[in-house]
Amino acid sequence: MLRSLFKAPFIKDLVRPWLGPIISLVVLLFLGAFGYRLTEGWDWGDCLWMVLITISTIGFGEVEPLSAAGRIVTVLIVAGGLLLVQLTLQRLLRLFESGYFRRMSELRFRRMVRSMQDHVILCGFGRIGKEIAEQLQAEEVEILVVELDPLRKDAAEKSGFNVLLSDATLDETLLLAGIKKCRSLVVTLPSDAANLYVVLSARGLNPKCRLIARSETEEAANKLKLAGASVVVSPYVAAGRTMAATALRPIAVDFLDLLAGSQCEIEEFLLSSDLEDFQNLKNRSLSGLELGRQSGAMILAIRDGKNLIANPGRDVEIAPGQLLIALGSTIELARLRKLLGQALVKVEKINC
Repeated sequence: MLRSLFKAPFIKDLVRPWLGPIISLVVLLFLGAFGYRLTEGWDWGDCLWMVLITISTIGFGEVEPLSAAGRIVTVLIVAGGLLLVQLTLQRLLRLFESGYFRRMSELRFRRMVRSMQDHVILCGFGRIGKEIAEQLQAEEVEILVVELDPLRKDAAEKSGFNVLLSDATLDETLLLAGIKKCRSLVVTLPSDAANLYVVLSARGLNPKCRLIARSETEEAANKLKLAGASVVVSPYVAAGRTMAATALRPIAVDFLDLLAGSQCEIEEFLLSSDLEDFQNLKNRSLSGLELGRQSGAMILAIRDGKNLIANPGRDVEIAPGQLLIALGSTIELARLRKLLGQALVKVEKINC
């Protein structure tokens, strides 16, 4: 259904209603000009100009005084123009009733969607999806919501989000949403089976896409990971951990909340796997590179494969394929990216 919107037959259906009025206008224009040519002997430019000002009722005045035959031609042109206006208005009313302009709006929206890049696809706009969308919106991240429920679609649009009314479990929906050009896909559908289906489809369409999925049970979480989900989040487990942390370490939780409301950001810096890309770095230890002093950003951790080095010391060396996790302002993180230079492959932002 979605792909048919971009096929030639659909485009022809959109253009066809306007062919009649356009052809009628062109015929009236040239017949009127031909009439003036025969009766008045004017050149074609004057003839066409006279017909144009007559049809449009501008009435700038006659090019030259008209003969009796010329006045008859003018009357016929006026009558033809009135008939053409009436037929065009009737056509517009029929187009409104047939949903033509709604289809035009859908076509424009889908063309806009196809032009989106490096955006986040959010499947499902329930309570969790709404919260995710608002957090991403606060970070000025471009979002496309995919929702099948018309009521939720309207709610998302009222909140200012671009919404694609379609079934997220369909491959054609994910392709139209830009699965091959997005930065990540978040699945928050109410059914674990639907979430699993979306993850399987998305992983098959884009093996490199970052997939974040919601799960209700531990069994579903395991299956989602096997299907290719990068991260699986259970709302109940996450809420329980947060409440437990609040009970045991309230100051730490309050600090994270303050951090979320600040200007700071946490970013992941994926380093190149090619050793030659590190040639511009004279010293690969944190003390030798002086990343913190020169950029102002703080290296929170370094992930090397499955090993995580938290709060790395000054003697720790960066190596190909590692992932640096850094904290800082937008300007400080930009400096860090510049310092890493060619050794840096990819940067991803993490919401504080």
